[in-house]
Amino acid sequence: MEQKINEQSLQEKLQEEKFKKMTESKIPGLIIELGIPTTISMLITSFYNMADTFFVGKIGTSATGGVGVVFSLMAIIQAMGFTFGHGSGNYISRQLGKHDYDDASQMASTGFFSALIAGTLFGITGLLFINKLVEILGATKTIAPYAKQYAMYILIGSPYMTASLVLNNQLRYQGSAFYAMVGIATGAVINIALDPILIFVFNMGTGGAGLATIISQFVSFLLLLKGCTKAGNLRLHFRDFNPSVRLYKEIIRGGLPSFCRQGLSSLAVIALNFAAGIYGDAAIAAMSIVSKVTSFCYAAIMGFGQGFQPVCGFNYGAKLYGRVREAFFFCINVITSFVIVLSIICITGAPYIIQFFRKGDMTVTAIGTATLRAQALVFPLVGWITLTNMMLQTIGKAVSASILAMARQGIFFLPFLMVLSYYLGLTGIEIAQTVADIASFLLALALGIIELRKLKLLEKHEM
Repeated sequence: MEQKINEQSLQEKLQEEKFKKMTESKIPGLIIELGIPTTISMLITSFYNMADTFFVGKIGTSATGGVGVVFSLMAIIQAMGFTFGHGSGNYISRQLGKHDYDDASQMASTGFFSALIAGTLFGITGLLFINKLVEILGATKTIAPYAKQYAMYILIGSPYMTASLVLNNQLRYQGSAFYAMVGIATGAVINIALDPILIFVFNMGTGGAGLATIISQFVSFLLLLKGCTKAGNLRLHFRDFNPSVRLYKEIIRGGLPSFCRQGLSSLAVIALNFAAGIYGDAAIAAMSIVSKVTSFCYAAIMGFGQGFQPVCGFNYGAKLYGRVREAFFFCINVITSFVIVLSIICITGAPYIIQFFRKGDMTVTAIGTATLRAQALVFPLVGWITLTNMMLQTIGKAVSASILAMARQGIFFLPFLMVLSYYLGLTGIEIAQTVADIASFLLALALGIIELRKLKLLEKHEM
């Protein structure tokens, strides 16, 4: 009994130290400390997604298209994981900012076990209807066999892939980005090592890439679970699992923007596959490669922005609104400077980047080069869109955050894709995301300015 009390006392002391760090440390140093591990985590995750595309590209154009088709399935799994992860994580950071550790613990366990259950149900359903599933995802008859092989393993790993995303986000929102990075990075190294062995040595083709992915994700899951026992992080206990209306309302409130963003991302990829499919497997393969490359670039934006979220949540919960504004503008300046460099690299090096994944197919290179250059032109705008969305989501502005989350690949992208592809053909498909990003930026600019002004007024009121 005495040992349990001592452990609880130590846990509370560590949590109090974390609170002081998040609310009193200088913003630039704090953001960099939290943002670098999350950026590395996001880049590594994106990198080993690209590794699948790279190694599968050695098999053929249809195999590359197969992995691209299943990318939308993985986006659905991510949508579930981010919904529970961001939904519970946002709430956890605000409650920790209010020193309400018991409520935060209940939310941590509820978010984790709910994701595990949802991922299991999704995986079973997908395996039962896998043939119809790959067809719905936009696979052509020549791509379908490759897509099915890859999708089968992804669906098997769905439960712990979903739960891993929750653990990763909950650790970040508690200010423990380092443990999240270790889990993600270890899985990535394993995936990259296993890909060539399973694909070529064991001759498993796209199925080997899928198996490598779920093995590496399982290792990440175990490491992230271990991270929950470190450095004053909230412990996960089934006794704290409380599937109540109150907690699920908070999960939906904080996670709905992520669900909209990732869900529409999946729908956008499916729509893109169908639109590009008219122009053959090469067009689908090209779009798949560009999606992976741009995801890698956006991963840097998302990663640094994720360093902002716990700072935003803790300080908003503690009513330190000036620190929220300071953190926001610091991140905007850093991210915009960085993505301008990425934009220049992608515009000038587009043909070489595409050929790295599918060398020798000039049709894939031509389509991919035009698409990548068009999207790279607006990379600098994505920083404001992403940070504004993260700020709105973290402080609990669910409606505004959800609208903005749906903008890039839903509200604007899908109509532009249909209209531009109808009037401009393949060129319309290549520039649809670019036009959607410009429209999304204008919306984000308005929403961001409104909320930042509100925070300034709240800051004056608290003084």
